[in-house]
This record gives sequence, structure tokens and C-alpha cells, in this order.
Amino acid sequence: MLLALRTMRLVIARCSVDYAGRLSAHLPSATRLLLIKSDGSLSVHADDRAYKPLNWMSPPCSMKEGEDGVWTVTNKAGEQLIISIEEILHDSSHELGVDPGLIKDGVEAHLQELLADRMEVLGEGWTLIRREYPTAIGPVDILCRDADGGTVAIEIKRRGEIDGVEQLTRYLELLNRDPHLAPVKGVFAAQEIKPQARVLATDRGIGCVTLDYDALRGIEDDKLRLF
Repeated sequence: MLLALRTMRLVIARCSVDYAGRLSAHLPSATRLLLIKSDGSLSVHADDRAYKPLNWMSPPCSMKEGEDGVWTVTNKAGEQLIISIEEILHDSSHELGVDPGLIKDGVEAHLQELLADRMEVLGEGWTLIRREYPTAIGPVDILCRDADGGTVAIEIKRRGEIDGVEQLTRYLELLNRDPHLAPVKGVFAAQEIKPQARVLATDRGIGCVTLDYDALRGIEDDKLRLF
């Protein structure tokens, strides 16, 4: 059957997983959590690694559950996760409702407000489109245009780590499907950006900005630089 859920489905199963796409990967048989969200995504988790899945398929994707216990998950690029189910230990679905979203701490929220009011610190001719630009997977902190009229999505953190880059990557993937906005570039902005996060951002073509909170509050001091 095709995946068409309005709920989150949690499956704990003994299974093996094969990924077929730009690369290939194999997870041998073990007991794992399969998390299927209502947005069409599927992720495979072990009982470690905190929140990071062993493998996943981002939305939009479809899933077929074969009678032989083989699940085939396919994304729009034709990449596949093939999950061979040996035994299901738990299978439940839950309606979570509309999430109110993350309530950011005062400093992070204030950074967003200050930067939105002073887009020129990123470059001459930069203009604001909207703060908290809504998407199907959550709001983009700032959506703006650069001096050339290109669309830029900005993700703001107090401390920039890899998960923030991953979050911005998901936003960019979604925004670039909108012909009225595409192409959309990304800027990762934080008071401190971890080296690993900077490397990942650079690899994905995302610009990095180190934010000086005090400088933003003291309007006369423009120290922000995009690089």
C-alpha cells in the first residue's frame, strides 16, 4: 500500500535496511525504530545517537508495504530505502495535531528582530521579505533578497551547530520548489559557529555569518560580514 498518513506511525521491528541511490548502504538485521511522519518522511533509528537517524528518506516520498514484509520507500529522485521486516514488535499511529513551533530564547529572538531591521549589515541593497516565513515544515527565520534580487533564507542560532545547518538545508530544499522564490540561497547566522557546522555549510553552498549581539544593539557598529 502507498504511504498516505495524517498521523505519526511508530514501528519497532527487527529488520535490515538497504539504501539505493547516489551511494549504497546496508544496515544488517537488528531491532530498530521506524518513524513515519505525516509529512511523508521515514527515518530509521537505533537506541543511541540521540536524535540522529541511521538512515532516512525526506519528503515527499511514497512507501509500498509488500506482503512479503519488504517496505520500499522511494523519493522524488528515485532513490530508495528497502526495509526487510522480519518481525514487528510494536506498531501504532498517533495524531499529534498542529505543533505551536519552537519558542526561541530571548537572545535568539532578539537577534532575528535586530537583523531583520538592519539587513544592510549583510550587504548593500539587501531587503527583508518577511520574518518567520511559513513553510510546511516550520517557519524560516528571515526570508530576504540580496542586492541582485535573489532570494535568501537565513537561519539564526545563538550557537551554530550541525543540526542548524541541517534544518536550513531542509528549508532550502522546500523553498526551491516554489518557482516564485527559486533559486533560494542560504545563510547560517549565529553568535558562534562550530567548525564542523561551518564545513558542512560551506560544502552545501550555504554562507555563514557570525553575529555580534552587542554590535547589532549598538547601531553605530557594523561588524557583520558574510563569508
